[in-house]
Amino acid sequence: MGDATRSSANELDGDDLDDFDELDVDPDPDLLEPPSQAWRARTAIEMVVSGALGLLASFVLSIDALKLAADPNADLGCNVNAVISCGTVALSPEATLFGFPNAFLGIAAEAVVITVAVAVLGRVVFPRWFMLGAQAIYTLGFLFAWWLFFVSYFGIGALCPWCLLITVTTTLVWAGLTRLNVREGVISFPGRWGPAARRFVEHGNDWFVTVALIVLMAVAILVKYGSIILA
Repeated sequence: MGDATRSSANELDGDDLDDFDELDVDPDPDLLEPPSQAWRARTAIEMVVSGALGLLASFVLSIDALKLAADPNADLGCNVNAVISCGTVALSPEATLFGFPNAFLGIAAEAVVITVAVAVLGRVVFPRWFMLGAQAIYTLGFLFAWWLFFVSYFGIGALCPWCLLITVTTTLVWAGLTRLNVREGVISFPGRWGPAARRFVEHGNDWFVTVALIVLMAVAILVKYGSIILA
């Protein structure tokens, strides 16, 4: 009887456990429950602060766009030198990619995401379809902001401080929204990746990735333009 029991246990420790590992089983049941309101609030506050800074930058860029529309030679406050020049960037075709200043998109996007974050602070739980839609739309904004940075960095050869701020804040807001959606199961991954992703954001490890991306951008700017910026 004992030998038979040990034999069954050995079999379970072998192939059967391999099959068990493939199941979407979270070894930490707490991660299957919704996050605490304190955790949601921290993420929402981060999104509100970042979104507010992005909204401020978008307003400034919108005003500058109106100034340049009236006078293309207008001297903007952030025209510091050949590299730090909002005017050079604002007069490029990419600055009005959709027929109007890109900053107008920023005003709309940041206003919406701030509203969502404030609602989360108020303990509102949005439907999954809504949060997936917000994730998809803001992901496009995140990619668009970084595309504009690459165009400025490699193509235009000039940088706009307010545009850089929007790139940073968009990255922070997107990271916060993604963190919230992963932790709450709005964004799900198959098999063991689901629990691993929830645990990753639960412990704030995604912040290392976010900060590394922003630091990489800063290093790239200093490597290429540091001698001019710091002169």
